[in-house]
Parts: sequence; C-alpha cells; structure tokens
Amino acid sequence: MKIVRIDGNFHRWSELLQLILSSFAHMNGRINPPSSALSLTSQSLAEKTVREIGYVALEDEDLLGCMFLRPEPGCLYLGKLAVAPEAQGRGVGKLLLQVAEMAAKERLLSALRLETRIELTENHSVFAAWGFAKTAEKSHPGFDRITYIEMRKVLAL
Repeated sequence: MKIVRIDGNFHRWSELLQLILSSFAHMNGRINPPSSALSLTSQSLAEKTVREIGYVALEDEDLLGCMFLRPEPGCLYLGKLAVAPEAQGRGVGKLLLQVAEMAAKERLLSALRLETRIELTENHSVFAAWGFAKTAEKSHPGFDRITYIEMRKVLAL
C-alpha cells in the first residue's frame, strides 16, 4: 500500500467521489444535518485539491482511502478522511494519519485538528485511540444543539 499526493496528473475524480460516498454512507440517516460529502462532485473535488492538500491510499491501482489537509494557524486540519468499506480495519486510516502528521511537522504545525459528528461515537473512539482528544463541542448554523465535536492531536515538533 502506498500514499500518493493528488497532483495535476490525477484524473480519477469520479472514483474518488465514489470512495468518499461509500465510506460515508453509514452516516446517511444518522446525522443531522446531512454530510457535506453528499454535495461533492467530481469537479468540486478537483477544485478542493487547489485549496487543500489531497492524498490517496493505493494498493496496486485500487483506491483504498483519501484525506484532505488544510493548514490553519497552529494546526493542520484533517478533512474527508475516508477509507473504502472493504479496506476498513487494514491500517489504511492509520497510514493516512502518519502522512498527515508528517505534513504538519514539515509546515511546523504542532497539531492536527478534525471534526466529527456528535452521533458518530465509534469515530470518536477511533480518533481517541489514535491520540486525538476532544477540544470543543460545536453546532452547525441553524441548530440549537451540538452537532459535531472538534478533536486535536498535539504533535512533537
């Protein structure tokens, strides 16, 4: 398995979109508001890689996972971390996380930050096992209840 940065030669946008949608499908009907993944298109993913740093996990030519990183003051935001359902439990997410940590350190950023929906307690547990701690509870615009939590992993520079 290898992790490859998405660059100008990447052309598998529809496959990447399907990977994200299939890995986020378990959220459908469980979270409110619905995942922003549902509004992604092949075109918007291509545009996302202009503003963010994208990576894919490949085994031979199979897309197994992806993530998008965005530098913020003091941290690197980790978004759209997705692992194909058939590849879950094989260390794909951990490998992507290691690359995210290296990317943060290269930019002298001392933490990774992510957001996960309040309902997805199994994700909270996985991220906690990977060294993330809950740092905030937040609400999407228009909601008067907590809809997601922020988690951070402090990195040694």
